[in-house]
Amino acid sequence: MKIVLAYSGGLDTSVILSWLKEKYQAEIIAFCANIGQEEELKGLDAKARKTGASKCHILDLQKEFARDFIYPMMQAGAVYEGQYLLGTSIARPLIAKGMIEVARLEKADALAHGATGKGNDQVRFELTAAALAPDLQVIAPWRDASFRDQFPGRAEMIAYCAQKKIPVQASAKKPYSMDRNLLHISFEAGILEDPWMDAFAPSNKDMFKLSVAPEDAPDKPEYVTLDFEQGNCVAVNGKALIPLGVMQALNKLGGKHGVGRVDMVENRYVGMKSRGVYETPGGAILHFAHRQMETLTMDREVMHLRDSLIPRYAELVYYGYWFAPERLALQALVTESQKNVTGTVRVKLYKGNIMVAGRKSPVSLYNPAIATMEADPTRAYNQDDATGFIRLNALRLKVAAGVRRKQNQHENT
Repeated sequence: MKIVLAYSGGLDTSVILSWLKEKYQAEIIAFCANIGQEEELKGLDAKARKTGASKCHILDLQKEFARDFIYPMMQAGAVYEGQYLLGTSIARPLIAKGMIEVARLEKADALAHGATGKGNDQVRFELTAAALAPDLQVIAPWRDASFRDQFPGRAEMIAYCAQKKIPVQASAKKPYSMDRNLLHISFEAGILEDPWMDAFAPSNKDMFKLSVAPEDAPDKPEYVTLDFEQGNCVAVNGKALIPLGVMQALNKLGGKHGVGRVDMVENRYVGMKSRGVYETPGGAILHFAHRQMETLTMDREVMHLRDSLIPRYAELVYYGYWFAPERLALQALVTESQKNVTGTVRVKLYKGNIMVAGRKSPVSLYNPAIATMEADPTRAYNQDDATGFIRLNALRLKVAAGVRRKQNQHENT
């Protein structure tokens, strides 16, 4: 039996690698997707082999992540529960897709992951597998009672690694867990499980990796321009960039000015609430600027229709339905809505804030001659027409008011 394991090199997946090999008498092929976690990838191949993997595939998926996952989601304006820019959620279907590609290459029988039985990631990995490779078995050790009985805590895992000579750093548990990729870093669990705890207090500054605290950001604002073509950012400060380059450039700029920090209590798909802290500097700028571009170029009814679908689209991403037919159908509508979202947005970054400082477009729907409060030289809008417009829209309100008045009179007699 061959199993492809989503492997990070940390304590959990190191234990899982060895445990799977032993329990299933299987060949374990480690897989890691490079989606921007940077220093976490150092020495991963050697560590996987020492732990018992026959091979370790490390795929650089950063370009695909930015182009085919982050950008379409940004076009949709997706935000989960009004705050979360879905940095972890959008990465999971890509990781699972990469695992499946390796499984096909290696003619593997199963996929395995180290996601817990209480979180969202298990759903995201397995729904992607169901959509793209329904023939592959999926093994989730944390949902196996025998695994949980053997490893009720971190101490048992460290002892197991010592016994098996598994190369892990046997250190005390971090006060929180962290997940990093090109779009963001998320922090949860540990000390963050208390929703009253102030994650942005000066004493917690060392937790953050992508951004400075807003109070420590430069005292001088910085202006940044973003050029869009059909809803996609194609240049930053006049320099043409591929999506990966855009994300990298905006992360640096946003991090410098402390933008994109979020602390929220969110609703997990599995039913419980959880507290998450996020750094999304580049994504926050891109999301904000994209919306500004839409305000100038998108038809009102198209915008309102697309906006009405943002919560649904965000749920699909958060819940793990990236490859589901309903998400693909929504994406087709989003793509159509973006055809004229072209032009330039200028933003001002200052101490944690993103402010619009101008927008222009060759296909702008904003006509100052029509919108002006002065005399309209185009005569496109006749103010007298508003009288009938208001009268017709007020008719149902007047009828309802008359009914209520009769009801009140009847009740008072």
